[in-house]
Amino acid sequence: MATTLAQPLRPQSNVGLGRGVGLALLAHAVLLLALKAGLDWRSHDEPALEAELWSAIPEAAAPKAVEPEPPPAPAPRPAPKPQVQEPEPQREAQIAIERERKLQQKLQEQRELAERKKQERLAAEKLQQEQAKADKLKEEQDKRAKALEEARREAQRQENLRRIQGLAGASGGPQSTGTAQQSSGPSANYAGRIKARVRPNIVFAETVAGNPLAEVEVRCAPDGLILAARLLKSSGHAGWDQAVLRAVEKTERLPRDTDGRVPASMVLAFRPNE
Repeated sequence: MATTLAQPLRPQSNVGLGRGVGLALLAHAVLLLALKAGLDWRSHDEPALEAELWSAIPEAAAPKAVEPEPPPAPAPRPAPKPQVQEPEPQREAQIAIERERKLQQKLQEQRELAERKKQERLAAEKLQQEQAKADKLKEEQDKRAKALEEARREAQRQENLRRIQGLAGASGGPQSTGTAQQSSGPSANYAGRIKARVRPNIVFAETVAGNPLAEVEVRCAPDGLILAARLLKSSGHAGWDQAVLRAVEKTERLPRDTDGRVPASMVLAFRPNE
C-alpha cells in the first residue's frame, strides 16, 4: 500500500532556485551593457569644425612659439666600486707586519740617536783633552818666560847694584873725560838727590807691616826726562808698588848729576818707612 503523505524528515525541493539564478544573470548582463556603452561613448572622435576669421586690416601672424630645448641630462655618475673586505686573517697579518715595521724603524732611530750622542761625547772628550794639553803647554811656556824674565831682572838688578855701589868711590870731576867705570859712575850723593826728588810725590796712607822694598827701573833721556818706568821687583804689597810707580811718573824729570849727565837706565828702591 503506497503512502502519499510527505515525510517530515526528507528535505524539501527548492522550487524558486532557478528563477533567482536567472534574475541574477540578467542583472549582470544589463550592467555589462551599460559599461560598454559608456566606454564606446568616450572613444568616439568628435567631429572637426573649421572656421575662418576675417579682419578688416591685414595683420602679420605672430612668430611661432619655440619650445626651449630641454637641459642636458646629467652625466651618469660612476658606480662606486664595491668595497672588498679582506678576510680577517689577512688583515690581522698585515696589521702585524706594519706594527713590526714601525717597531724596527723606531729601534733603528734609537740606535742612530745613541750613536750620534756617543760620537758627540767622544768629540767633546777629545776637545777637552786637547784643551788641557794646550793649557799645560801654555802654563809651561809662561813658567819658562817668567823664569827668564826673573833671571833678566836679577841680572839687571845686580848690575845696577854694582853701579850704585861704585857711587861712593867715584873720583872723577865735572871735566873728567876718562872711560873707567869708577870715573864714569854717578857722584856720591846722586842717589839721594833722585830719591829726594821722587819721594814727595808718593801718596800712600796705608800701614804696611815689615817695611817691604819696591824696586822700579827708570829709563831717562840725556836731559833727565823720564821715558819709561816699570816695576822691577814687587814689595809684595800692590798698593805700595802702585804708589811708587805713580810717584815716578809724576816726577817726569830727574836731576842731572854733578857732571851734567843723567844715566840712561837706573833702578830706584823705596820703602814705606825710611
